Amino acid sequence: MKRIVSLTNNPIGVFDSGVGGLSVLKAMREQMPAENIIYFGDQEHVPYGARSMEEIQKFSEGITQFLLDKNSKLIVVACNTASAAALTYLRQRFLDVSFVGMEPAVKPAAEITKTGKVGVLATPATFQGALYASVVERFGTGVELFQDTCPGLVSRIEKGELDTDATRTILENALHPMLEKNIDTVVLGCTHYPFVIPLIQQIVGKDVRVIDPAPSVAKQAKRLLEADGMRSISDTKGNIQYFTSGDISVVESVLPKLLQEDITVQQVFWEDDRQIVA
Repeated sequence: MKRIVSLTNNPIGVFDSGVGGLSVLKAMREQMPAENIIYFGDQEHVPYGARSMEEIQKFSEGITQFLLDKNSKLIVVACNTASAAALTYLRQRFLDVSFVGMEPAVKPAAEITKTGKVGVLATPATFQGALYASVVERFGTGVELFQDTCPGLVSRIEKGELDTDATRTILENALHPMLEKNIDTVVLGCTHYPFVIPLIQQIVGKDVRVIDPAPSVAKQAKRLLEADGMRSISDTKGNIQYFTSGDISVVESVLPKLLQEDITVQQVFWEDDRQIVA
């Protein structure tokens, strides 16, 4: 049985290894502006991409408990890596909680590609996870997928380097070989990557479609809230709380580049990488 929260104004809990999940938060703000949101960026442990499944599950469980302690009515795992490594684990650990996770948008890519060749950009953990394998098996038949882990890209975006020479080089190294294979669609399999869509589009050109999964994730969150009768009925815009396990000053310096809202960042700390305390 799912946990029904009677207070529709309770917040939605959203988390990512860093600022990447803000791409999902932005889409949620566009579709559900009245919702209050608590965002957790685990900057102490970013990036998740090269970590073990056990580590990511442990972090994800601690963050989920923190968000539930803040009365979150829905948990959005706005991180492809955490979704791949921990979403099933979280659903087993928190049986009465509704979760929304990420999966690489292979299905829509397979539906729109005309060349039958699709590029996928994601972290190593996402590519190695059972979730990605399942998506490819279900929806990738007849489509040739070209994968790249874009080493260092998440760290660049965490620093707000959205259009630097170093960021461009990472993307060119990933995309140029794919373009030589005649891809006409690029799937973004990491929530950090939508923040460099303008740069990606410059590299691939106007004839290549870039798929941002964030709007679909926000739509699913909206659907679940409505189904459970938990959608906010307020006429005013909801507030955002941002918690970080990392350096507040670093996060505050990057936020204006990623989110056009004034947000106060609050510091929290990990205890033994299992429990979060203020």
